[in-house]
Amino acid sequence: MACITTTLDTDAKCTEAPAGSETLLHDSLPLPGLLALAMAAFITVLTEALPAGLLPQMSSALGRSEALIGQLVTAYAIGSLSTAIPLTVATQGWRRRPLLLVAIGGFAIVNTITSLSTDYALTLGARFVAGVFAGLLWALVAGYAARMVAEPLKGRAIAVTMVGIPIALSLGIPAGTLLGAIAGWRVTFGLMTLLTIVLIGWILAAVPDFPGQAADKRLPMPKVFLMPGIRSVLAVTLTFVLAHNILYTYIAPFIALAGIGDHLDFALLIFGLSSLASIWVTGLLIDRLLRELVLGSIGLFALAALALGMWGDLAAITYAGIGLWGLAYGGAATLFQTASAKTAGDAADVAQSMIVTVWNLAIAGGGMCGGLMLETFGAASFPWALILLLLPSLAIAWRARNHGFPPTSRRSAG
Repeated sequence: MACITTTLDTDAKCTEAPAGSETLLHDSLPLPGLLALAMAAFITVLTEALPAGLLPQMSSALGRSEALIGQLVTAYAIGSLSTAIPLTVATQGWRRRPLLLVAIGGFAIVNTITSLSTDYALTLGARFVAGVFAGLLWALVAGYAARMVAEPLKGRAIAVTMVGIPIALSLGIPAGTLLGAIAGWRVTFGLMTLLTIVLIGWILAAVPDFPGQAADKRLPMPKVFLMPGIRSVLAVTLTFVLAHNILYTYIAPFIALAGIGDHLDFALLIFGLSSLASIWVTGLLIDRLLRELVLGSIGLFALAALALGMWGDLAAITYAGIGLWGLAYGGAATLFQTASAKTAGDAADVAQSMIVTVWNLAIAGGGMCGGLMLETFGAASFPWALILLLLPSLAIAWRARNHGFPPTSRRSAG
């Protein structure tokens, strides 16, 4: 075994590296590698959410209603939720970087197909396959970042990696929406392919490889699911992300109620910038205030939904509500993945695949439920559905004091 040295203390310490490890644990953040993973998250979120910003253009080009175009998000989510756990279990023994490159290379293929397709069914199928690659990638990313650093920096490393999410929301989606309006939505997906090719080279240059998990260290999924606290984390993730996706997938028709439908790019920019601020705060406080941040995020999201429900016909309130929503959502992926990893301990990889599955179940549910609500009750019904989901989410997180979302002092003591 190789010796791993760190300088976290004044005296250098040497421990044995895991079998097959070829890299050193960093005592500071290895930003080039972590930012490459953040870029992977950025591309994944763009691939997932771009149809929400391009609903009108894609609807016209493919000859389908906006509700049916919204199901492109649903198909993506179904691909992820149906394959994340079995693929993660099947590939636990694979070396990490080749597996990461397979997932990322898949995005180049499916986004190219999407940009060229003139058939709704083909586009829907490509989106499903994109979701399969996304499920595999999301199950890898958090654990990958944690393995690149020493123990005291794991939470911060995950936060750096997850910064790709709010950057995609704050810059990528608005830019993609604007580019789609100017040059066409096909150009936007084609550009995604070019970004993915660049990322492949970046990963080869900056991201270390790691061995897969040894067979004798793998826990079966049922045992992980029954661990104290895991079900609470999954339930909160499901309700919170479902609420988010009902509104985000159909944000275009919702903001039209306030007469700002022509300013979708600006609304998405507000959401994204506030999400970026949220993950910055999360990165600073997550190691000390994980429970408080989770409760605060759910409560703030519920407050934003209430404001949008009561005064969603006013442009100023709509913009403010979107800003609060972004503050609530930006750090969510980091919070839930960190809670899952800390709760599961050595079974973190399997727990992460469960988070991916539940997350994408919520995305699929958001697309389907939102489309049904849009067709049946109209976009004005969205905020009230959000509140009905967020109240039990808050109650579950509040009750998970002993396991799942414990106070930091109790987690440290354990």
